[in-house]
Parts: sequence; C-alpha cells; structure tokens
Amino acid sequence: MTVDTLQSQQQLIIRQRVRLMVNQYEIHAVNQDGQEAGILAFAQQKRMAFKEQVTLYTDDTKQVPVFGFKARQRIDLGATYDVTDANGAPIGQFKKIFKESLIRSTWRLEQPGFGEMVGRETNQLVAILRRFVESLSWLPYHFDFVLADRPVFSVVKKWGLRDRYVVTIHDPRVDRRLVAAMSVALDALQAR
Repeated sequence: MTVDTLQSQQQLIIRQRVRLMVNQYEIHAVNQDGQEAGILAFAQQKRMAFKEQVTLYTDDTKQVPVFGFKARQRIDLGATYDVTDANGAPIGQFKKIFKESLIRSTWRLEQPGFGEMVGRETNQLVAILRRFVESLSWLPYHFDFVLADRPVFSVVKKWGLRDRYVVTIHDPRVDRRLVAAMSVALDALQAR
C-alpha cells in the first residue's frame, strides 16, 4: 500500500481478524461495484501496553509501518490519541468525549488545517441498548463525523460473525489515514 493509494479511496472496508490475545484489522479498498478489493493496510493493537497503541502496516507481515495512533496518557476515559505517520509526524488527533458518550458515543477528531470534526452514534436507541443490555453489545452501529454540520465521513458496523465496517468518505479533503485510524479505534476502544 502507498499513502497515495489510500488517499484516493472514497470507501473502505475494515475487517477485524478473530484472535484471542490481540486486536488485528485489515483495511481494504472498495471496487467501483462496491465489492471488497485488495488490502491497503493491516493494523495490530499493541499488547499489554501502558498506553493504548495501534500501528498500521502495509500488510500482515508487519515489516513496514505506515501510520498509527497512541494515547498521550495511560489508559484513561478521556485520553487523547495522536495519529502520526511512520516517521512520527502528526496527522491529527482524536478523543472520546466521556460526558456526551454516557448515552451515545461521541468523538472529537482534529486534522490540522481542516478543523475539528464531531462523530457520534446516529441511533440513540441502539446506543442505549448496547450499553445497558450486555447481551446486545454486538448490535451494529453507525457513526457520522461532521464538520460544522457538513458530513465528512461515516462508519457503519455491519451484521456478521466477524466485525466488519464500511467507511464512506464524503469530503475529499480529509486525510484517509486519520479516517482509517479513527475507524479502527471505534472497534478497539469503543468499550472504554
């Protein structure tokens, strides 16, 4: 995968791999007909870290890191996560807004020179059911990320045995690395 290939995508499909001890994700391109295409990146959450960290690589050999995100502080309900490229240069940041997330998960996402986006679950009933009825925590969800009421991107968790997400980019100016990082974080960090 090259960053240019990722940046040209209007839609992504993210699949979680089923593993006992670690969260792993495949990020796929989407063909013109809406079908899953080749892998663009592979993500793995760092095990037993004092600070949450996910690195995204070109593929599952994990030889070439491309970008990632890491918490600024130790595990914390209001932690800010920095998204950086392979050399550590900043791409953006995101943070779960704890108070607003009590009923419906809400995230703030910032891309330098672009502005602050807000993403929240679109269905309040599903959000409440997932929180308060443990046996329904698997319910799919839908997040819309907006900038000044303009849609930037959306993430939809689909039904299935494995977690699968369809990410649609509405604003071509948003950095797809930031979108991919936030989309993976929705699964990896959502329960916190």
